[in-house]
Amino acid sequence: MSFLRPSVLHQFLLTSISLKWMPCQSWGFLRWPGLDGFFRLLVLVLLWSMCSEIRFIPSSSMYPTLRVGDRVFIEKASYYIRSPAINDIVIFRAPKQPGTSEEVVFIKRIVAKAGDYVQVHHGSLYVNGKAQREDFIAARPTYTSELTGCKLGKWLIK
Repeated sequence: MSFLRPSVLHQFLLTSISLKWMPCQSWGFLRWPGLDGFFRLLVLVLLWSMCSEIRFIPSSSMYPTLRVGDRVFIEKASYYIRSPAINDIVIFRAPKQPGTSEEVVFIKRIVAKAGDYVQVHHGSLYVNGKAQREDFIAARPTYTSELTGCKLGKWLIK
C-alpha cells in the first residue's frame, strides 16, 4: 500500500458525493502528505531548532551595530566548522552568578584572541600595545583598564 495514494474511504466519499459546486472539484488538496512528507517536516523542524535561533536585543550595549528591540537571526552551525574570529559577534549564556537566570544570553563582539594582551587607555582599545580602530562603537570609553592577558583557549569580548 502506498502512502501517496488516497485511501479507499477517501475514494468512496469522493465518488458518492457530488462536488460540482467546488471550484477545485476534489478534496485532494486537503489530504495528508503521507509518511515521507511527515518525516521531511520533522527533519526540517529539528535542523531549524538545532542550527538557528531568533533573539531580540534587550539593551543598548551593542549600539549602534544592534539597537534595542532589533530582532536577530542567529545561526549556530558555523562555529562547529571554524573558530570565532576577531570582530565576530557571538552569543553565549551568562556566567552563573547569584541572582541571574540561566536563560540570560549575552550578545558581544570579540576584540582579542588567546594570548593577546588588552588594555583600555585614554579612550582607546589597545591589543598587544597597538591601538585598535573601532568603527562599531558609539562613543569612546571613559574608563581605563589595566593590562589584561587572554588565557589560552579563551576569547576577550567587549
